Amino acid sequence: MSAILTPVGLLLIILAGYLFRRFGLFGQKDYRVLQTAEFNLVLPGAIIYSFATNPHDISLLWLSAFAFICSAVPVAFIFVTTRKRNVTDRAFLMLNGAGFNLGCFCFPVVQSFWGAGAVVPAAMFDIGNCIMVAAGTNVLTQQLLHIQPGKTLAEQHAGSAPTLPYEKPKDRDAKRLAHRALGRTIFKSFFGSVPFDTYMLMIVLTLLNVHVPDWIATFCQPLSNANALVSMLMVGMLMDLPQSRHDVKEVLAVVAWRVPFSIVFALAAWFLLPFDASVRAVAVIACLAPIAIFSTLFTDKVLGNAKLAGFSLSLTAIIALVLMAIAHTLMGV
Repeated sequence: MSAILTPVGLLLIILAGYLFRRFGLFGQKDYRVLQTAEFNLVLPGAIIYSFATNPHDISLLWLSAFAFICSAVPVAFIFVTTRKRNVTDRAFLMLNGAGFNLGCFCFPVVQSFWGAGAVVPAAMFDIGNCIMVAAGTNVLTQQLLHIQPGKTLAEQHAGSAPTLPYEKPKDRDAKRLAHRALGRTIFKSFFGSVPFDTYMLMIVLTLLNVHVPDWIATFCQPLSNANALVSMLMVGMLMDLPQSRHDVKEVLAVVAWRVPFSIVFALAAWFLLPFDASVRAVAVIACLAPIAIFSTLFTDKVLGNAKLAGFSLSLTAIIALVLMAIAHTLMGV
């Protein structure tokens, strides 16, 4: 029963956040306070606590590589197959159609299914996933659609064209400056993400066989315990119901992309990964996870409004819960 109650509890927290904002207990932009706390304090603390309290086998880095592929492939497919759509719709689909919500949704679910040890393969899966959701997906979306960082599409006067106007540098100096600017953007996007930096630090410490001190684990435990609450409450606060037929179509398009890919990746995880059944089962659940919390952050920065992304996350969380329950029953692990 607890295996079902835990993810249902997460959905109820989302609902509470939405109702609190709807009835004026939270302001319209208050979610950004939790957003800042989640990405810069709470989630990094949960990552450190996981590595500090559980032994992480380096061989599980193959899970990280698999997760990176699962997070990157849909972005490329969406870009190629939406060439006739406008840049705003393409950006929304690319930012929300790939990547997984592991630290905030999957970790509590797998722990309720199989105990605290199941968080270890989930965390290793999240390393590869984090490369994309914490920066990679946003960088690819900006570069492929020629979106300038730091400005919303409305500020860049996005129209009905599939990409924003872009003139390729022709002379050598202009090309060199463009390459430098791209390098700075990529570096800032990745290493400006505290969760990504935290994962990289934990990998280095694991490779060097350096154990995180117990006092650090004790300090981070409250942050780890707060991770699911803060993240799901934030989603509820920024969520809003679709306001138009176009919004409904956008949400359904995200679901139409995510569900088939998730099922294909879950099947690949179960039948192809070279691990025992307990590890493969966690990978299956990870592949079925909903939209990443980072998607709401980047949708906010690119589109200027993350509310539709919040609703998409909530809807995919409900779908994920159903798929996870079915997968858990079928695997029998």
